[in-house]
Amino acid sequence: METIVQVRDLQKSYGHVRAVDGVSFDIPVESCFGLLGPNGAGKTTTIEMMEGILTPSGGQVLFRGKPIDRHFKEKVGIQFQSTALPEFITVKETLEMFRAFYPDPRPMDEVIDICSLADIISRDNRKLSGGQRQRLLLALAIVPYPEIVFLDEPTTGLDPQARRNFWKLIERIRLEKTTVVLTTHYMEEAQLLCDRIAIMDHGRILELDTPENLLAKHFEGVVVRVPAGAEGNETMELVTSNLDETMKSLLAEQTNLDGLSIHKPNLEDLFIKLTGSSLRS
Repeated sequence: METIVQVRDLQKSYGHVRAVDGVSFDIPVESCFGLLGPNGAGKTTTIEMMEGILTPSGGQVLFRGKPIDRHFKEKVGIQFQSTALPEFITVKETLEMFRAFYPDPRPMDEVIDICSLADIISRDNRKLSGGQRQRLLLALAIVPYPEIVFLDEPTTGLDPQARRNFWKLIERIRLEKTTVVLTTHYMEEAQLLCDRIAIMDHGRILELDTPENLLAKHFEGVVVRVPAGAEGNETMELVTSNLDETMKSLLAEQTNLDGLSIHKPNLEDLFIKLTGSSLRS
């Protein structure tokens, strides 16, 4: 599979603190690559070195086999965690201003259509909701026809409906054969959008693979929880790879199944197993 970005032994130190400690991975072209980690894991620092914003203390980032240079920025779209939009101008005026920065920008109508901006095109930036603001920021990121787009926690703070609408926009961008690099605090988002994910902690990659392969590697079967004790305030937890046989055994033993729950391990469980904390901690 063709690779668009190669990260090789990437390092970043601040004094005696090693924020990124020898990170290496490849990103296949036209894929969605997720970088996950708790706060302070080093993922944003890694992303900013990949974008060419930070200079690595060691290692390198290759774009299509060559070290990134000033021309690399012409092929990249970036949506930062926090971006200040110009005030007292409309969405349309903002798009026009950003399009003027590029010699061959994407047509205005196309940007508006891809990011579903028609309903807010004349609205003042100060009056945008969280979801509308993120749609505009994504639009600015795709103005230059980027080969790769970096999205750093783009749906943080959005309500569930706005988040799902944003997922559809990301999928539409991918249909243009654009590579996406995503950091997120939402496991459902990572599992739905990402072809491969890397889980970071303390500046290092703990695991890297497809979500399906990682779950198969670390978990077997499902978790069955049933009440235990006369008062029902305690829980017995069973891990099984044969749910049918487990349920038959519980029924045969006349186990009280009121309150029974069945849980299939997901990325959140994997994250806690690897890092000892929830993703948002």
